[in-house]
Amino acid sequence: MPANPALDAALAAVPAEAVTPLIRGVAVLHRLTEAGGELSPSALERATGLARSTVDRITSTLARMGYVRLDGRDVILTPRLMELGNAYLAALRLPALLDARADRLADELDESVSLAVADRDGIRFIHQATRRRAMSLSFRIGDLLPAERTAPGALFATEWGEEEWRAWRERRAADPRDIAFPAVPPRQLPSDDEEFERAVRGAAVNGWALDDQLIEPGLVAVSVPVRDPRTGRIACAANVVSHTSRHTPDGLRETLLPRLRTAVAAMEDDLREPSSPPAPPPSDLATWTGASKQELGREFVESLARGLTVLTAFGEDRAALTLTQVSQATGLARATARRALITYEHLGLVRARDRVFELTPRVLGLGFPPLSRISLPEIASPHMAELSERVHESTSLSVLSGTEIQYTARVATGRIMSVNITVGTRLPAYATSMGRVMLADLAEEDLGMGPLRALTSHTVTDPATLSRVLDEVRARGYALVDEELEEGLRSIAVPVRDRTGRVVAALNVALHASRRSVPECEHELLPELRATAARIEGDLGVAGRFTRVGVV
Repeated sequence: MPANPALDAALAAVPAEAVTPLIRGVAVLHRLTEAGGELSPSALERATGLARSTVDRITSTLARMGYVRLDGRDVILTPRLMELGNAYLAALRLPALLDARADRLADELDESVSLAVADRDGIRFIHQATRRRAMSLSFRIGDLLPAERTAPGALFATEWGEEEWRAWRERRAADPRDIAFPAVPPRQLPSDDEEFERAVRGAAVNGWALDDQLIEPGLVAVSVPVRDPRTGRIACAANVVSHTSRHTPDGLRETLLPRLRTAVAAMEDDLREPSSPPAPPPSDLATWTGASKQELGREFVESLARGLTVLTAFGEDRAALTLTQVSQATGLARATARRALITYEHLGLVRARDRVFELTPRVLGLGFPPLSRISLPEIASPHMAELSERVHESTSLSVLSGTEIQYTARVATGRIMSVNITVGTRLPAYATSMGRVMLADLAEEDLGMGPLRALTSHTVTDPATLSRVLDEVRARGYALVDEELEEGLRSIAVPVRDRTGRVVAALNVALHASRRSVPECEHELLPELRATAARIEGDLGVAGRFTRVGVV
């Protein structure tokens, strides 16, 4: 079995009460994250140094939890895993309080703006407002960067004590090329550690820090600390990133820094706002694991499932929990919850202070970076494939684009006679089932359908009649179009809604009219469509809580 120094070191120093299967499960999630979210079981075996049977049991358990998908020969991270990172971000509160101001600043400056927090001797991004350019920022929420190669890192280091500086120097000596930071390109030449120390001293005096191409040529940034008004310590850093083709380092300081400081002052005012009344705490989060163990037997690692569920006990207004509170939230015995927390403290995912526990930014390292850029078509496609396999018909996802729908994902069947449509195809919204469920969600003043042309002898072209049809669609929650787009083509569609309840896409099944009657479509296909849309919405809700999910 291949050696894995990191895992071996973790196991060698493991506290006696820690949960070894949980350590191994976290290692699998880390390797999948570093690989971009997808690896074969054989590659996981090599990357972790675990036996293949152990890898199979861990991935089987993660699949049962909805955290990975076993797709043929690969193990693929799923959006549901983001609930672990969401627990940290919700407990932190900073993204919810500050991301709107960061977004407005990015619009005002027409530059990328990020928020970052300290993670030991590195930084992690907790929000990104990225400008779309040929050369744009590729960092993702949850990415870990070495402190000395970033402007926020110099700010956070102003609060380091002797222990933190010693740990930083030891890491620099052990990893001079930053191989442990896959989000940044490895160093090609040795760096001068004194240069970072000078930058930290400058940041302490100036109250801001500059990144002059520390990560790669052309990339420049300026960063200002956002301080917690209760403690005066740095809560996060607001960072504006540009390219030397648009701003020199001096230009950043002279042009953008004053506006960044104004935005940071407003952010600090936001942090003074009292928090909302706490929601009722969760309970019995882990009670489902017993039934899964009975069903799957040794292929289900219950201690891993219980341990990961402990992380979801934290969240908004639940940033610091006692052992009793964790036990109550999960339904686990105090001894079981305690062992999981000891394990997480050992792994750096939890810190204990005054008999309460808090999540650390390292939780974002469990799948969040590769999943933070996931799109709605990517979320929907696996669910659509399962739907198509169950109903033996083609299924599609589309979005509304003006008066047309645009196909964004599609799973076709292997029938001799099937609907021939590809991703990117545009069709008039008024004559399609997907178009109608999206039109039905619009306010009357936003409703535009363009010219209503008869595409077949069945096409509804009378505006008053079409308005009544949309009212029916709105009331029923689905649309069925029978040979209005094309003779012989019948389709039925349901809406796909985001976390706010807004319709962002539509999902349909299309078939030849000879294969199923209208009542059969409603009785056989509609329940399957609704169940699939609910699963897509569930994943979209998790993925979209703290990230922007692209709809195309």
